[in-house]
Amino acid sequence: MATISSNPAMQDLKITFQESTLVFPSQETVTRSLFLSNIDQILNYSIPTVFFFSANPDYPPQVVCKRLKLAVEKVLVPYDFMAGRLKLNQESGRLEIDCNAAGAGFVVASSEFSLDELGDLVCPNLAFQQLAVQTLDNPPANKDNQPLFILQVTSFKCGGFAIGMCVNHILLDGLSARTFNENLASQAFDDKPFAAVPCLNRSLLAARSPPLVEFSHPEFFIPKNLPNSGPPVFDCKKEELVSKIFKLSSSDIAFLKNKATPPLAAETNATAPARISSFNVAAALIWRCKALSYDDDCNKDRVSTLLNVVDLRSRLNPPLPPSYCGNAVLVAYSSAECGNIEKGPFSKLVEMVSEAPKRITNAYVKSVIDWLEMSKGIPCGEYMVSSWLRLGFEQVEYPWGKPVHSGPLVNHRKDICWVFPAVDGINALVSLPPKEMERFESQFHNFFAKIRGILDDHEEEKDMDGSVQLGVA
Repeated sequence: MATISSNPAMQDLKITFQESTLVFPSQETVTRSLFLSNIDQILNYSIPTVFFFSANPDYPPQVVCKRLKLAVEKVLVPYDFMAGRLKLNQESGRLEIDCNAAGAGFVVASSEFSLDELGDLVCPNLAFQQLAVQTLDNPPANKDNQPLFILQVTSFKCGGFAIGMCVNHILLDGLSARTFNENLASQAFDDKPFAAVPCLNRSLLAARSPPLVEFSHPEFFIPKNLPNSGPPVFDCKKEELVSKIFKLSSSDIAFLKNKATPPLAAETNATAPARISSFNVAAALIWRCKALSYDDDCNKDRVSTLLNVVDLRSRLNPPLPPSYCGNAVLVAYSSAECGNIEKGPFSKLVEMVSEAPKRITNAYVKSVIDWLEMSKGIPCGEYMVSSWLRLGFEQVEYPWGKPVHSGPLVNHRKDICWVFPAVDGINALVSLPPKEMERFESQFHNFFAKIRGILDDHEEEKDMDGSVQLGVA
């Protein structure tokens, strides 16, 4: 049953910080400058994530902290750049990582609550930001000297705990982060080898010399107010946002796939084509809701563009190593007028979302990288959907077990929707200004109600934590 989960009332986890320090590679590393690709350059912002674990009597929080601290020290040897600092090369105007072993952050904290008292861990909660600090107080809050990676262990009075990570996106994309987590978990065991050796050669995604732009790239634009030095950053301003989880069960996904079947196939009772994925139908629905909730008037002639984050590793020739460590991602775009999005068949939206990644071939990727070399642009779209469905963070096993929940923390990004696995189906984390969220929620509700013909047959049922049951079986 499709549901909408809103913020719980809890605003403060009553956190006490016991330790805030730097940790360093367990072995001496070579001081060097790490080249960053044009894709890396524009992703200079932090991504906070959290992993919740149930109590394990064999691994009380103090043991977990000790093992994790040692594990971080070990992984900082092959991942030496994660203990480095960002620097701007004044001659080239490019960002680099100074692999100088300046250290990663390590924070130990405790909460006065138990995990059960936090309610639904999936439900977006601003208080959870306390589980992944973004800066260290010691050393002093000097931007140039702040760690690019901070790990925080927060224990709860029940014996459960959370591992929060704040990682500058320049360091890792989703698949890189999955490999890093596997390596971190492996080193928390007594004598387990690394899960994979990271490939640190980011020059594999360097621009050609001379650059050759062979395609048009409307998914990027050049900002009006470029920084005086350094690359532009793909970010957005901070403002008041409402964050909610839009949940689609497996039956909801099956229903959407059926709606996504082209009309001719539906008339012949054919099954949905194999190419219709769960992500594509979810992304198409999210796009529809976002496009039609953009403003009060909903200008039918306005063009709405959805950006879909696509992994490049298998799309290049030769392919990148699976363990490529960096940002091997680009955005595939789908554009349509709002009037067509509203009145056209849902199957058309799904088709557009499904077809967009096919545009990203080896030649297209190289053209984008060369365009970025020449133009210093950033992604251009109304909304971006980033899928965590296949990253498998919830499957990473530590000595104390797998996380009971893992996912992104609520942050200031109103332009990105994160889609991640649910126990039964898919969760979509959406953050929007209050009025726009009301319109988005209404579009989400009405889409199911209208196409099932039950708009007047079911009343909304609200549970204690603010979830809205939409009457979708």
